[in-house]
Amino acid sequence: MSAEANAAHHAGPTPTEYIQHHLQHLQKTFSFESTKQTSIVDFSVFNLDSLVFSVILGVLGCWILWLAARRATSGVPGRFQAAVEMLAEMVENQAKGVIHNAQSRKLVSPLALTVALWIFLMNFMDMLPVDLLPAAWHTAGPALGFKDYLRVVPTADLSTTLGLSTSVLFVCLVYNVKIKGVGGWAHELVAAPFGDKWFLYPVNFLMQMIEYVAKTVSHGMRLFGNMFAGELVFMLIALMGGVWAWQFNPATANFWLGVGHVVAGTVWTLFHILVITLQAFIFMMLTLIYAGQAHDAH
Repeated sequence: MSAEANAAHHAGPTPTEYIQHHLQHLQKTFSFESTKQTSIVDFSVFNLDSLVFSVILGVLGCWILWLAARRATSGVPGRFQAAVEMLAEMVENQAKGVIHNAQSRKLVSPLALTVALWIFLMNFMDMLPVDLLPAAWHTAGPALGFKDYLRVVPTADLSTTLGLSTSVLFVCLVYNVKIKGVGGWAHELVAAPFGDKWFLYPVNFLMQMIEYVAKTVSHGMRLFGNMFAGELVFMLIALMGGVWAWQFNPATANFWLGVGHVVAGTVWTLFHILVITLQAFIFMMLTLIYAGQAHDAH
């Protein structure tokens, strides 16, 4: 092997290859065969990494809430109990503002609380070092018979966020039928928003369908877009550190990328803490608002 070929063999990936690798999910078909999605929409493929991490974090979130309820006391609460109580009270107060049916709030409020905590935990995976878990999986994955692709932020996967928003849509449809009855809801689909006139029924129905689809898609896309962008920025910052480690020479301009890596990484991490919290809150609030709209008659 020539010196040039040997150097190329041992050289690391280019920045483009690095990002492309980190943006590829560990994908499987439903026969559990490794594959790579080639079309924008492919229902024969699922992202195993997103599924595993979201289930683990969902169980963790439920365990946290269960532990808080189990340790709850009537006396002076500890920090953990106080934090969970403040979160639960905040969600309940928000629910009271948009859902006036006390019976419905018994289900919707805990649902919104669980969604908020679950999404926060999934978003928080973006705070881990970019290569921490993928580097470990790079060795463990192939040894277990899997590809070495791994993405650890489930909410940076459109399948996850649209799955969550579709679940919210299902809850809204259930409450539409429960509160208004099948006939009442069916009448609302053709009588609103332009009025109960027979010649307006097709237009009203079309507008209702557009509204449901738009709310569901925007609900999921908003969370996905913010988390995907945050993940991509962390990858770019990691590349700055990689160049710095590769050319550790103060006499070169690339060395000073290390300073940018530390500064940009610190600033973006602090800002991203706000982003992941805000996105969990927004998703929770929209869940409450859409459920509240299902209770309102037009």
